[in-house]
Amino acid sequence: MASPVSSRTASVLLFLILFISVYCTETKAKKKKDIRDYNDADMARLLEDWEKDDDIEEGDLPEHKRSPPPIDFSKIDASKPEELLKMSKKGKTLMVFASVSGNPTEKETEEITSLWQGSLFNANYDVQRFVVGSNRVIFMLRDGSYAWEIKDFLVAQDRCEDVTVEGQVYPGKAAKKDAKGNEQNESKKKGDKKAANRANKSKQEL
Repeated sequence: MASPVSSRTASVLLFLILFISVYCTETKAKKKKDIRDYNDADMARLLEDWEKDDDIEEGDLPEHKRSPPPIDFSKIDASKPEELLKMSKKGKTLMVFASVSGNPTEKETEEITSLWQGSLFNANYDVQRFVVGSNRVIFMLRDGSYAWEIKDFLVAQDRCEDVTVEGQVYPGKAAKKDAKGNEQNESKKKGDKKAANRANKSKQEL
């Protein structure tokens, strides 16, 4: 009669042999799988394994994964809050909204703002432009710290009614004096939010 210790040892050995054979079978099955038979989950796993060993540079990471640049408060003038905003938006995508005066058609807005974009391009500002209404346009910047310089350029244009940066509305050269200005600004902010979502979608599709 076998002792309890030897029967326990035999059962442990049997379990180990069974486990190793199942593991080896699964490993072989994985190795034999043809790449043409890979599903989305297999491809995602393959991409993860591939990227695990790669050293991705900071600039190649998506914007939300990049570490924000350090802000040197000693260089910021406390009397100018825009300076802090500029520093905090450095290297981040930012949208600047602008309105064209005089009830233009969408085609006229396209032509006028195309000239503005051309001037900005000639001044070495990398901006994308999206017409989002008959008189409304978005300028999308890769580096938000330049938004206030671009705002200064836009408000000086003859057909610029107003410019919005970070929720702050700046009257343009063609601004109308209107008692209902606050109500108009609120409706513009709501419209801008929808337009920003559309522009983000367009940007992702590009």
